[in-house]
Amino acid sequence: MKRIRVVLSVIALSAVVLTGCKDKENNQDTAIGQENHEHGPDGKHHPNDEKGRHHEGDRKGPPHGGDRKGPPKGGSPEQTKTLEEIGGYKIGEVATDFNLKNVDGSMVSLASIENAKGYIVTFTCNECPFSKLYEDRLIELHNTYSPQGYSVIAINPNSPENEKEGYAAMQARAKEKGFPFAYLVDEGQKIYPQYGAVRTPHVFLLDKDRNVQYIGAIDDNSKSPEDVKVKYVEEAIKALEAGEKPNPTITKAIGCPVKPSRA
Repeated sequence: MKRIRVVLSVIALSAVVLTGCKDKENNQDTAIGQENHEHGPDGKHHPNDEKGRHHEGDRKGPPHGGDRKGPPKGGSPEQTKTLEEIGGYKIGEVATDFNLKNVDGSMVSLASIENAKGYIVTFTCNECPFSKLYEDRLIELHNTYSPQGYSVIAINPNSPENEKEGYAAMQARAKEKGFPFAYLVDEGQKIYPQYGAVRTPHVFLLDKDRNVQYIGAIDDNSKSPEDVKVKYVEEAIKALEAGEKPNPTITKAIGCPVKPSRA
């Protein structure tokens, strides 16, 4: 009887030892499985893969090294002030003539333009991305409507403190693009405040008597000429030619803020 109790004790002890070993093995398997799961099939470390995923594909915000969507830093390129707040010309007012230096060295005024039925006065510049987007469209606008009496007169309102907007840079840009229109420097930055230009580009369409007939954008799509639906300046000219008032007469200019002198 005593021998039987000893045998039963040995069997029970063996069972306890075997169970402990099995639990340890299971724990090791679980740890290995978790480690493999965190690293993933590529062998790279992916912590919190199941619950709080941390993969690049689930990352919030712009991707590393990727392009940000939306307007550039500094806010919207759209004109924010009304004509009243700007304090320049309003529709129907008579614009004062000017006499400004062209990139070819000559002096240009509105009165010096022969056979004019109107004037497409456009404040633009060298460096603004929006101005660059519209350069080819301004060339086309001038080539189409100058023979009909509506010439583009481009004026750079920006301070020449930035050499890239200075007279020499304007000459280089005009030569590079082959501007067929006058490209004038607003020396002393006296003209753009009179007109109320706040963006580049910013258009002021005048009739033959220099009455302001349209103020604003060239068309309704600054980024893609192929997707333009309304050509505001062209439609305004067609209205004037038909003896009608443009509609609309005002749109918001899209572009870079005019850069005044820091002095």
